[in-house]
Amino acid sequence: MTDTPAGLVAEAPRRGRPRGSYAKTEARRQEILAAAFEVFSTSGYRAGSLKDVADKVGLSQAGLLHHFPSKEALLEAVLTLRDEDSVIRTRSLTTTGIDMLRGLVELTHYNTTIPGLVALYCILSAEATDPDHPAHGYFQRRYAWVRGTMTEAFTEMQRRSQLRPGIVPTAAARQLTALMDGLQVQWLLDNDSVDMPAEVAAYLEAVTTEKF
Repeated sequence: MTDTPAGLVAEAPRRGRPRGSYAKTEARRQEILAAAFEVFSTSGYRAGSLKDVADKVGLSQAGLLHHFPSKEALLEAVLTLRDEDSVIRTRSLTTTGIDMLRGLVELTHYNTTIPGLVALYCILSAEATDPDHPAHGYFQRRYAWVRGTMTEAFTEMQRRSQLRPGIVPTAAARQLTALMDGLQVQWLLDNDSVDMPAEVAAYLEAVTTEKF
């Protein structure tokens, strides 16, 4: 499997519970991340301010910067938290072949339970098309890694004669990535008429010989 970019996802859940002052610091960091998620998912990265985040948790901006040295660092932590949570829950990007693709259907199911995080991802990924956006490099690396991982999964299925004739693994990976991102936007606009897991499964069944 393609190596995971540093800081993109966690390989396993954190073990044990922090104690003493560290526990308090970690609890405060989680409060800040929750507040940042709310601010960024509502206002976007550019319009959402550190003051907005600090106000939500009863801190000064200086107090917030004690936990996260910059707005860019806070953004990266929010994005990383989303990826960690998704992968830990579904293992969608830590398996191979058909298991990896089935994990993506499971991930799509999970995404329907976290509309706020889905909205945050859609807002920030659109903003980050600007080369000057602090998350521009993050999303470039993330898309390259995801497409590479999907390509490996489709290639393995091709070796096992599980891919339909004429399907090119690299093209299938790019199409699946575009489908999942596009479905998220449509689902956010009207979640009653868009069944994301069913659409992803239907695409996979169209390009493979397997059931999803």
